[in-house]
Amino acid sequence: MRIVMAAIDGMFDSGLSAIMDVLGASNALSTRDDGAPPFSVTMVGAGSQIRTGNGLSLATVPVGELSHEADLLLMPAVGLQEPEQVVAAVRAPANAWVLGLAAASAGSGASLAAACSGAFFLAESGTLDGRRATTSWWLGPAFRRRYPAVAVEDSRTLIQDGCATTAGAAFAHIDLALWVVQRRSPELADLVARYLLIGDRPSQAAFALPTQLAQADPLLAAFERWVRAHLADPPPLAQAATTLGVSMRTLQRTAQAVLGRSPLDFIQDIRLDEATFLLRTTALSAEAIAGRVGYRNVGTLRELVRRRRGSSLEALRHGTEGGGARRTPSL
Repeated sequence: MRIVMAAIDGMFDSGLSAIMDVLGASNALSTRDDGAPPFSVTMVGAGSQIRTGNGLSLATVPVGELSHEADLLLMPAVGLQEPEQVVAAVRAPANAWVLGLAAASAGSGASLAAACSGAFFLAESGTLDGRRATTSWWLGPAFRRRYPAVAVEDSRTLIQDGCATTAGAAFAHIDLALWVVQRRSPELADLVARYLLIGDRPSQAAFALPTQLAQADPLLAAFERWVRAHLADPPPLAQAATTLGVSMRTLQRTAQAVLGRSPLDFIQDIRLDEATFLLRTTALSAEAIAGRVGYRNVGTLRELVRRRRGSSLEALRHGTEGGGARRTPSL
């Protein structure tokens, strides 16, 4: 498989190297009869060199000198940045060649793949229009706002829709690279995963910070503060809309447009966030914590944790579910 990797200044070092390491391990572990490596990677840039986000120099083939068409065009992420910085990178004249290459590759029948903020480049090129896609959870609101023609499912770690495959945040680059290998050989992908101890991360939802997501819109930021203030004894949702000076329809429409979920789903995100914090930082019983986050029955909280985290309250308390507790204060 001929892979062309688009590389621009400021690329996320670990994302780039994770992809290369997985593909390199696949070539090393391959047992093809002809002895040829299953994957060849050409690093392409605007010129003959780029500088990564951490300042490392990387040699690239100038895009104008690319001598072959790709079977797969792959776009890693730019460094860990705010949404406005990602959009600026996508719009930068110096990176316009990436958009042209993506459109041309799609037109020639090549597959497209991107991870994290790299999905913005595919979306900007128009190649994701009408498709489902994912990106980093904290970039979801900005992605929805800029690319309404793309159906964003930012809770997912990996989505394939037609010729385009997108992966979520940061180290989802590993999942994307493993997907590339799996397309060629499921057996080889399984072998590489075992050698590199790559686990299964089916969803980003468990890692998202509700407060961070809410900051993308003033109404949702106010709604998030209202929910936390009434978490233990929540009044009807309509009261939130009244207090915030909007209609229920406006609240629902805004939550769906910005977050891709309903206000009730977002309340559950906040409840899970708070419950995780309390489990990790207090000796309160599971029953007491359930009451503090608005559930009369601890079984309801257990079901939420099972459904959203694929885990248990006990595992969350002891940090054995693999997610880790993260909580930001209400702003």
